Amino acid sequence: MPEISRFFGIVIQMYFSDHQTPHFHARYGGKRAVVQIRTLKAMSNLSPRVLGFVVEWARLHQQELLENWERARRGEELLEIEPLE
Repeated sequence: MPEISRFFGIVIQMYFSDHQTPHFHARYGGKRAVVQIRTLKAMSNLSPRVLGFVVEWARLHQQELLENWERARRGEELLEIEPLE
């Protein structure tokens, strides 16, 4: 799964699947989240603090995430997105 960002030890990845709404995956310390890009709703077992960082980052980069989703649908290389600082 292509990595598109990394911050505070959190790894953000994305791949396209025909049967899913636009989303990305976050990993941290053996735990995971799947976050819908448009609504920022998450299915997660990340701690609330880590999930908060992920959602804050996604809110700041929502348009870039949607653009990467479209790139993935077309089979194009995904662009790296700036980390949360």
